[in-house]
Amino acid sequence: MTSQTRKLSISGLLNTLSQVKSNEQTATLAAFIMAFILMAAYFVLRPVRDALASDWSDSEVSFLWNMQFVISLVIVSAYGFAIDKLKFKYIVPTVYSLFAGSFIAFYLLMPLFSSAVLIEKAFYVWVSAFSLFHISVFWSFMSDTFNQKQSTRLFPIIAAGASAGAIIGPSIPSLFGSVLDEGQLMLIAASALMLVVPLTLYIYRLKHKQLHNTHHSFDVTTSSLSQGWASGFKSLVSNPKLLGIAAFILLYVFIGSFIYFEQKQLLAPYSRAERTQILASIDWFVNVLTFVMAFFVSGRLVKKAGLGVSLALVPLLLMAGLLILAFAPSVMVILVIQIVRRAGNYSLTRPAREMLFTQVTVDERFKAKPVIDVAVYRGGDALSGMLFAGLTDGLGLGLFAVSLVGASIASLWAFFGFLLGRGYANPHLSKTGNAELSPLAASRSNA
Repeated sequence: MTSQTRKLSISGLLNTLSQVKSNEQTATLAAFIMAFILMAAYFVLRPVRDALASDWSDSEVSFLWNMQFVISLVIVSAYGFAIDKLKFKYIVPTVYSLFAGSFIAFYLLMPLFSSAVLIEKAFYVWVSAFSLFHISVFWSFMSDTFNQKQSTRLFPIIAAGASAGAIIGPSIPSLFGSVLDEGQLMLIAASALMLVVPLTLYIYRLKHKQLHNTHHSFDVTTSSLSQGWASGFKSLVSNPKLLGIAAFILLYVFIGSFIYFEQKQLLAPYSRAERTQILASIDWFVNVLTFVMAFFVSGRLVKKAGLGVSLALVPLLLMAGLLILAFAPSVMVILVIQIVRRAGNYSLTRPAREMLFTQVTVDERFKAKPVIDVAVYRGGDALSGMLFAGLTDGLGLGLFAVSLVGASIASLWAFFGFLLGRGYANPHLSKTGNAELSPLAASRSNA
C-alpha cells in the first residue's frame, strides 16, 4: 500500500468514525491539541484549589465566591476594552500570555506572604477566575473558527481534547503532590499556557486557508463592532436569546454549587491530602469517561436527538441523582452525581451550548459571550453560595431538604435547555437581532 493510499485510508477512517472531513482534519487536530493543553494546565491546579475549601466554613467560601464575581466583572470589562483596541488574531494569544505571567508572578510572590491563609484564599479566587475565562475565550475562538454545520460535528470532538487534557492534568498533583508545592504547579501551568500562543496563530491561518470560513467573521479593528467596554453587557440585556443562554448557565451554576457544597461537607472528615487524592482521582475517572463520550457519542446524539434533548438530558439525570441523595446521603452517591454532572457537561452540555453561539453576531460572540461565561457564571456562584450558606448555616437545613431544592432547580434547568435547543433548530423562533452578521445568514448567502 502506497503512502498516498494509506493517507486516504486514514482520512476515510477518521471521516467515518468522527465525521471529520478531509479539509477540516488539520484545524480540528490543532483545536483538539489547544483544548488539551488548556485543560491540562487548569487541572494541574484544580484539585489543589478544591482541597483548600474543606478547611473553610460555608460562609467563608460564599464570601470568596462574591470576590470572584467582582474580579470577573473587572476581567470581562478589561477584555471588552481590549477587543475594541487590538486585532482579533492577537487577542487570544495575549489573554493566555497574561495568565501565564500571572502564575509566574504568584510563584515569585508566594514567599513574601507571611499568612498562609491569605495566599491560599488569593490562590483559590484567582484559579477560579482563570477556570472560566480561559475556556470562554477558547470557545469564542472556536465558534469564530468553525461555522454552524461544522460545529455540530466537530465541537464534541474538540471537547474530547479538553477531556484528554483533564485526564493528564490531575494525574500530576495526584502522583507527585508529595514533591510538588503550589508554586511549582503554577510554573507547570504557566509553561503549558505559553505553548498555546503559537497554536492560536496557526488555527487562525487554517481558518482562512483550509476551512475557508473567512465570511464567518471579520477583522475586529476594522469592523462595526459596538464600541465601549460595556457593549457586551448591553447586548446581553437586550437580546432574548442571550438572556435564555444566561438563564441556562445560571441554573447550571446553581446545581453545580449545591453539589459542590454537599461534596465539601461530606469530605470534611478526610485529611487535606486524602481530599486532594480523592478529587484528583475523580477528575481522572470523569475525563476518561468524557473523552470516550465526546469523541464517539455526543456528536451523534446531537445529530440524532437534536440539541433540545441533548441540553436537557444531563439536568434530568442530575434531578434523579439529587433525589437519590436526599434519601441515601453518602460520599459515594455525591461522587457519582459529580461524575455525571461533570462528564455530562464536558462531553455534551458544554459543546452543545457552545453551538448556540454560532447563531449570534460577531459582536455578541466576542463581547456578550464572556459576560455570560464569566460574569453571569460568577454572579451565579455568588448568589448560589449565599443561598446555600443561608439554607445550611442560617436556617440549619440538612442534606435532605437541600437535595430536594437542588432537584427542583435541575428540573427547571432541563426545561430551559429544551427551549434553547428548539430555538437552535428553528432559528426564526429566536432572533439574534442582526441577521446579516449572523453565521447562519452568512452561510446561506455563500451557499
